[in-house]
Amino acid sequence: MSKVWFITGAGSGIGAGTVKAALASGDRVVATGRNVEKLRNAFRTTANDKLEILHLDVADEAQASTAVHQAIQKFGRIDVVLNNAGYCLVGNFEELTTHEMALQFATNFWGTSNVMRAALPVMRKQRSGHIINISSVAGVVGMKHCSAYGASKFAVEGLSLAIAEEVEKFGIKVTVVEPGFFRTDLLDTANVKWPNHRLGDYAAVEASAQETLSPYAGKQPGDPDKLGQVLVKLVSMETAPRLFVAGADAITMIAPAVQARLNAVHALEELSISTAGNF
Repeated sequence: MSKVWFITGAGSGIGAGTVKAALASGDRVVATGRNVEKLRNAFRTTANDKLEILHLDVADEAQASTAVHQAIQKFGRIDVVLNNAGYCLVGNFEELTTHEMALQFATNFWGTSNVMRAALPVMRKQRSGHIINISSVAGVVGMKHCSAYGASKFAVEGLSLAIAEEVEKFGIKVTVVEPGFFRTDLLDTANVKWPNHRLGDYAAVEASAQETLSPYAGKQPGDPDKLGQVLVKLVSMETAPRLFVAGADAITMIAPAVQARLNAVHALEELSISTAGNF
């Protein structure tokens, strides 16, 4: 049976790649984004009654609820939610304002939360569904210049894995995807946010985040269309993974970080156990 996808940030990158892959597999898709014209341009050659385009700013909880309702009106159900919408705020922590970081969380974390809050009642009623939340290598590995972005993605991972435990009993699956560098709009000038000012101590000893990361824009090794095809395969698996690492570069970065964490667990194991109290 064909599935109905609800995809955020569908106008480009991983979102657009997944829209195309899902349609090619015979599924129906609700493609959402803040810029409807961008969505229409992305799929202007896709004259398909299986595609619905909707406006959605995921940071607005009411809009998330409305978009999910519209999706149900159009296709009658939602089988897969892909939370892909997000942007990147990069720079040293001390150079970022609280307001800038709050805006980062409003989209990357609260946006994901808003869409899940709207979609989960639908999936509970169906007793089936699959939520895929796009995280990042930066959601696993502490990375310079990525304190805000990484924190938002670490939060998405914690939220996702906890909810997975809560909703499994209703036939709902949750998968966190941790991509490496993919050719998305994440580093495009229209999407990435840089600090408005630099601190002298940092400027004296290192290149700025913009100088370091800008050259990678459009040159990332990962193909978002191929990842979209992989995501379609993941939702067809009888036993879907809770975590999926996407890209050879992601594996190279995440595997040693996970091993180092495991090593830290065991390095002072006796000292850890010594904290047990007497009753």
